[in-house]
Amino acid sequence: VQLQASGGGLVQTGGSLRLSCAAGRTSSDNGMGWFRQAPGKEREFVATNSWSGGAPTYAESVKGRFTISRDRAKNTVYLQMNNLKPEDTAVYLCAKSRYASGSSEAGHYAAWGQGTLVTVSS
Repeated sequence: VQLQASGGGLVQTGGSLRLSCAAGRTSSDNGMGWFRQAPGKEREFVATNSWSGGAPTYAESVKGRFTISRDRAKNTVYLQMNNLKPEDTAVYLCAKSRYASGSSEAGHYAAWGQGTLVTVSS
């Protein structure tokens, strides 16, 4: 399984970015998630949604600012990030769940993309 994340970059506080994660020719019957890892910190959960497209789950720190969505025809998941803050600076990684559901637990995921860097300047 190859997951290709893109869309990161440098943005000012309050700005927006949209990250994309293309899952290629793999099955789209799995939950997908976004995690992030800031320098010197552990990987943390950001957002996830299930294969069925039910209500997504977000980390408290991004709730109301980030939106996860997916385009099944393109087998791609997106993370729209609005009102970005310096503390959002991190490498963002997309991941494919082992199951139809998503999860905030990293162990729930079988495949990980290489990550895309998001830098928010103050």
